Amino acid sequence: MGCKHFSEFPVAKLTDYHDQLDEKLVADNVFAVVTATHILTQRTRKNDDERYEAKRRLMRLLYQRDWDKQKVIDLFHVIDWMMRLPEVLEQQLWYEIEAIEGGKKMHYVTSVEKIGIAKGRQEGRQEGLLKGEAKMLSIMLKHRFGNVPEATIEKLTQSSEEQLKKWLISAISASTLDAVFNGDMAH
Repeated sequence: MGCKHFSEFPVAKLTDYHDQLDEKLVADNVFAVVTATHILTQRTRKNDDERYEAKRRLMRLLYQRDWDKQKVIDLFHVIDWMMRLPEVLEQQLWYEIEAIEGGKKMHYVTSVEKIGIAKGRQEGRQEGLLKGEAKMLSIMLKHRFGNVPEATIEKLTQSSEEQLKKWLISAISASTLDAVFNGDMAH
């Protein structure tokens, strides 16, 4: 019967837009922002400082648009995913974004963080580890010495990693709860 069915789509290669970066940055179009992000990601592949500046520029751009909150959050996610930075630069960028938000009374980053877009910072990871160490020490103390005062448990959760390690080592051989802390903590 000779029937044929086919679809034809226009082809767009992002590399064709490299010379149009400035146009993409001023266009009020989500796809233009994503294209600009791709171009800037490629251009800054081996230079963290340049990537930081490019990512900062894109993030600021989102605040200049009159887009709804969800669109901005989604674009934060795309930009953050495409333009990875070393942790120090990532933290610096988030501080700048918080400052921008404070001035504009627009709180996108908080929402972004709530949905997990903001990468866990080293401090946050370390805080989680500290809480785990404090919990482990608390369990060990309860097992060895019975009732542990709530104030002692509270102090454990607020202590430094170095102090927790010291108390953990002490808890292994101490004969009493007071001996674990050697006068470092009031119970």
